[in-house]
Amino acid sequence: MSAPAPRVLLTVEEYLDELLTELVGDTVLGTEVVPLAEALGRVLAQPVHAAGDVPAFANSAMDGYAVRHDDLHTLPASLAVVGAVPAGSGDDPAIRPGECVRIMTGAPLPTDADTVVPVEMTDAGTETVTIREERARGQHVRDAGEDVRAGDVVADAGVTITGRVLGSLAAAGTATVTVRRRPVVGIAATGDELIAPGGELQRGQIFESNGTHLAATLTELGAQVRGPAVLADDTDAFTTGLDDLADGADLVLLTGGVSVGDFDVSRIVLEQSGGVFRHVRMQPGKPQGRARWRGVPVLALPGNPVSTAISFEVFGRPLVNALLGRSTTEGPTRAVAGAGWRSPSGRRQYVPVRLGSDETGRLVATPTHRRGSASHMVTSLAGAQALAVVAEQTEGVEPGDLVQIRSL
Repeated sequence: MSAPAPRVLLTVEEYLDELLTELVGDTVLGTEVVPLAEALGRVLAQPVHAAGDVPAFANSAMDGYAVRHDDLHTLPASLAVVGAVPAGSGDDPAIRPGECVRIMTGAPLPTDADTVVPVEMTDAGTETVTIREERARGQHVRDAGEDVRAGDVVADAGVTITGRVLGSLAAAGTATVTVRRRPVVGIAATGDELIAPGGELQRGQIFESNGTHLAATLTELGAQVRGPAVLADDTDAFTTGLDDLADGADLVLLTGGVSVGDFDVSRIVLEQSGGVFRHVRMQPGKPQGRARWRGVPVLALPGNPVSTAISFEVFGRPLVNALLGRSTTEGPTRAVAGAGWRSPSGRRQYVPVRLGSDETGRLVATPTHRRGSASHMVTSLAGAQALAVVAEQTEGVEPGDLVQIRSL
């Protein structure tokens, strides 16, 4: 076994910058055109412009009566009802002075009308209607192009297409969108102690969970997942497995074997091929590594489950977002600590927390496990809604302290 190389100690920001520079650089995935029905979760590669005005025509915002505002100067006003325009109608009935038409929400406003009076402000007449209250000229009318004009940007490049975005694109007349290709990500957990969930544990064995967690999270991010595989603590078997994962992949994620032990196979093999391993001022997740294997970026994460999960949030997610050109806009959020816990001085701490509120409406963050961020407490992740981020110089958090929150 080779002796581990001396490790540089970096801040979280320094290591993330190193990863983005060395593993991604200016690389952004290619594009493809997909129909709107297949675009959910994808990342826009080009801005989407409105095909026409939205709304396409002036229409009513209320069920009521389309009127000439000049007929409302004296109230109550009695007007002859000369027609009705339901939503979807193409009719444009003429309205002379002293006349009006019944109109439904979304129906096109007749050319001769300029105002809509809600039915609640009338006696709801069908042949003659009495209007009791005056409405301002133009009230309850949605003008053509009031939302967006033809050619306006509806959604910009880098936007993740959610259900809300899909609805806006459809309303703007969009049928297809240009999106980033799905990144192909190979995933492997390393260790002779790992067996598949549901098996019978022998002494020294544990159920493999990191690959399952990462595969699901990456699928949610829009990746095409390869694996997860389990690689043994054998350099030849590890090398063969890594070859298979890297073939045609955009990124490989490894968990486990990144520390300084004699059997840390990820470090041993990757260092021999130019890989770089660091210590980062964070807890959990201090040991980290990066490499290129057959030209493919490799992110090597620690193997304890909470360390893996948090390391992916801090380092893996930004790498995938960079490959996709995804815009990320989450700003800092703070919450009141719902319990106290200890924090290691000199290391930024990430604690899985559940969120709630107190009697004053303040956001409250409470650790999901009594041990806080212990790296092996994998069940603490199941109930976590966010990570509490504790600054490096802090040695402990007291109930009621303000802590920074990072959404999961």
